[in-house]
Amino acid sequence: MEISLRLKEIANMVDKCESVVDVGTDHAYIPIYLIKNNICKSAIAGDINKGPLDRAKNNINSHRLQSKIQCRLGPGLTKIHPKEVNAAIIAGMGGHLIKDILEESKEVFKNLDFLVLQPVQNPEALREYIYSMGYKILKESLVFEDNRFYEIIKIKYDENPKSVDHIYYEIGEYLINTKHPLIKKFLYNNIDKYKKILQYIREDTESAALRKVEIREKIIKLEELVQCI
Repeated sequence: MEISLRLKEIANMVDKCESVVDVGTDHAYIPIYLIKNNICKSAIAGDINKGPLDRAKNNINSHRLQSKIQCRLGPGLTKIHPKEVNAAIIAGMGGHLIKDILEESKEVFKNLDFLVLQPVQNPEALREYIYSMGYKILKESLVFEDNRFYEIIKIKYDENPKSVDHIYYEIGEYLINTKHPLIKKFLYNNIDKYKKILQYIREDTESAALRKVEIREKIIKLEELVQCI
């Protein structure tokens, strides 16, 4: 079964285990891939909307995996019982929404071996939450597909809050330390993004001036990280 680079990298972050839940499953591509590649023995495909879940059911049936993949309608991890699965995948949502899902289902989260998270917006808000809550980052990865970067974060429940430079909310410290193959390209991409934002700030106000200072400081820190690679 062929899946996108993004989905394949998410699947590659999943350790071999008994069972996984895929939150916001849409077409159930990841659960199907995990079962077919013997990464997990059973899976739950969850979605808040009936339409995507019906598509998931059709795909599961076409692969004859209905005995191994259950479908559940509901938000986040609310339809999962503590200790029911070994791991969870929450992909394709904004960082704030992922944070809310983790916050409202802590009892489920506490009993998972790991979670694989893939925020499509606001990864910095998600990382800040992870560090402030003391959760453990096990691994991070990057994918470049369809002319954009995707960040993937693998975490585990812990209670050890960590203070880090705020630049590591935006750029995963694990990616820097392990010198991920795409990290330089990712850093330059962020530097270019902030330089373009600077060009568009033309208001002569105190808040605009403060915003410029903040962005210039970020650019300096990102350029320093490039030198570390």
